[in-house]
Amino acid sequence: MDNNNDTIREISRDGVDRRGFLKCMAWTGTGLIWSINGGILSSTAFGDTGAAATAELNFVQISDSHVGFNKAANQDVIGTFQETVRRINALPLGKAPEFVLHTGDLTHLADPAEFDTVDQIMKGIKTPQCYYVPGEHDVLNDKGALYLDRFGKGTAGSGWYSFNQKGVHFIGLVNVFNDHEGGMGILGQDQLDWLKKDLAALAASTPIVVFAHIPLWEVYAQWGWGTTDGAHALALLKRFGSVTVLNGHIHQAMQKIEGNMTFHTARSVAFPQPAPGTAPKPGPMVVPVEQLRGMLGLTRVSYVETDSHLAIVDSTLA
Repeated sequence: MDNNNDTIREISRDGVDRRGFLKCMAWTGTGLIWSINGGILSSTAFGDTGAAATAELNFVQISDSHVGFNKAANQDVIGTFQETVRRINALPLGKAPEFVLHTGDLTHLADPAEFDTVDQIMKGIKTPQCYYVPGEHDVLNDKGALYLDRFGKGTAGSGWYSFNQKGVHFIGLVNVFNDHEGGMGILGQDQLDWLKKDLAALAASTPIVVFAHIPLWEVYAQWGWGTTDGAHALALLKRFGSVTVLNGHIHQAMQKIEGNMTFHTARSVAFPQPAPGTAPKPGPMVVPVEQLRGMLGLTRVSYVETDSHLAIVDSTLA
């Protein structure tokens, strides 16, 4: 993110309205519900009644579980992962998710035993369906072969695919195959060609949710937090009235709204990373133990058929 051109705002728990274009937002706290009505962006504190209470489609995004990580930033990633699952299972009737999206870095070293552990923990989620895309840590050793065998059956190419749920079209993209350490994400021409074909038959009124590991928008190029050809994918999505793009990778909640597109990155369930440009380089950030769960969390997304925009709720494990 170029701080000369973008504005980062800390959002309080009070409801706020913003009309028109909002460049960029970052926040901390227990969570906010975001929705758009009549061109006005509004937020309410997590737990308030709102769009999520009457949603016709609810799902949860989790990201960056990094099973196998055991350094100072979090020596019990399995514990925080399991706690996240308990939070999902405890959601009340009417807000329980119909499925869960995991947006990558399931494991830390793409080890078979790590994938086994991820599979067992994810099976503890009450919802019958989970969808995945890989992170760069999931394709470290074998160009993603083990990930695809365990979590990518039925997908195309290196793991991309799409599905429909209650009038919403979901697209899982893969942008982690870049041999340069710390480099930007990349989709590649084959995937872009597939995406063009996938979108061709859809009406412009169809709500779209895209999920991938590395942000499709340029959060901070100096740290590789963006996708080199992400703009080509976004150009294909511009004709749709409602597009929500969900990512992980940067281990912090950040949102950008630009026209018809909402870009949202999720917190990790394993460890935090520094805010863009606030450290010499990205990586696991050590915080006091009592603060850790306030920097980890999950994302709930709700869709109501009468309002094509999706409401997004971030909550922490604190």
